[in-house]
Amino acid sequence: MMNLNPEIIHFLVVTVFSFLIGLEVKSYRNQHNQTKAQNYFFGDVRTYSFIGILGFVLYSVDEKYLILYACGFLSLSVLYALLYYKNLLEGKRSILLFIVMLLVYSFGPLVQMQPLWMSALLYVSIVFILNSNEGVERYAKDMNISEFETLGKMVLLSAVILPLLPDSKIIPYIPLSPFKIWLAVVVISAISYGGYLLQKYFFHEKGYFLTGILGGFYSSTATTVVLARKAKHLGGFNVIDAAIISATSVMYLRLVVVALFFNFEIAKMLLLPFVSFSVLGFIISAFYLKDSGEKQQHPDIVDKNPLELKTAFIFAFLFVAMMILTQYVTQEYGRAGLEILSFIIGFTDIDPFVLSILTGKFSVTSVEIAAAIMIAAGSNNLLKAIYAIWFGGIKNSYKSALWITLLGLLTIALGLWYENIL
Repeated sequence: MMNLNPEIIHFLVVTVFSFLIGLEVKSYRNQHNQTKAQNYFFGDVRTYSFIGILGFVLYSVDEKYLILYACGFLSLSVLYALLYYKNLLEGKRSILLFIVMLLVYSFGPLVQMQPLWMSALLYVSIVFILNSNEGVERYAKDMNISEFETLGKMVLLSAVILPLLPDSKIIPYIPLSPFKIWLAVVVISAISYGGYLLQKYFFHEKGYFLTGILGGFYSSTATTVVLARKAKHLGGFNVIDAAIISATSVMYLRLVVVALFFNFEIAKMLLLPFVSFSVLGFIISAFYLKDSGEKQQHPDIVDKNPLELKTAFIFAFLFVAMMILTQYVTQEYGRAGLEILSFIIGFTDIDPFVLSILTGKFSVTSVEIAAAIMIAAGSNNLLKAIYAIWFGGIKNSYKSALWITLLGLLTIALGLWYENIL
């Protein structure tokens, strides 16, 4: 088989990608004309094809100084500027296709200076973004911009401040460095934020059961409260019971994921029991879901960003406080004190406590730490059962509350007997 010259391959790649992007631009223009006022556009399929070829040729004949390539860039920019000026006079403006044209013009040097996968990635990105116009506009209407401002602040704190924090133990009575403390906050916030985004933006048309599953990744307790209130408003629905139970089932998986991030040894101990409890919960949920003949509705979700800076700093404070408290209890009272503390903490937010015992160094064994997490998770189930009855009423929520209580008692019992079982 004859080997093709690399320059021929590069030329073909540029031509094909430029032609295909021209087709995408034509499709975009047709869609644009149907929904918005008529604009003046720069070229069509053949124009974009020749722009890509022009960039390839001008770069190839003057690779050293790039004078011809720069002149081509300036010429295209001037031509588009004249077209843009015409649009501005008629109250129309958009530079999107100008940017696409410049990217097509850059294919020439790109295929010769970088691996071919770079050009392919650029092509795929252009096609994806051009075709995502309707989806982006739909989500933009529902998005709360302040949430993404908060995300930007969290990224700043994580990417800029996190590397600057010392990775040595400098705070008395705390067995973790400031770097690892804030890293734990970032990880748990990211997991919660991911579930929150999936629940709010990516599954807009969802039923109760999916709300329960996604809410379990965000906050099973908050999801239980929302669904219980909906049960009280609508009456007892089997599908709402299934959703509440599924939120608790996902909580077990969420704790396993958190443990995998921070303490693989503890995660291995939690994997089998927590996955078993999760599967049991989903089986019970499926039973109620199967017998549910009610029409699926779309419940309101918890509209609170878990990445709020205030929430993150409170979490960091609770994380450190739980670590100090756990350090004191384990030193003074040992295993029995840790079990009692775990049960009490379960009636609050268990994430700071779970993270503290996963990352800290205490005078207890790994088995006792795993047992403490089980007890905390079990007592947290009891709290959710109380919430289900309180906010939903006994008549409407007794079934889900009963099963959550059973899961909680089984989890607590396993935690109390875990060391004997091993």
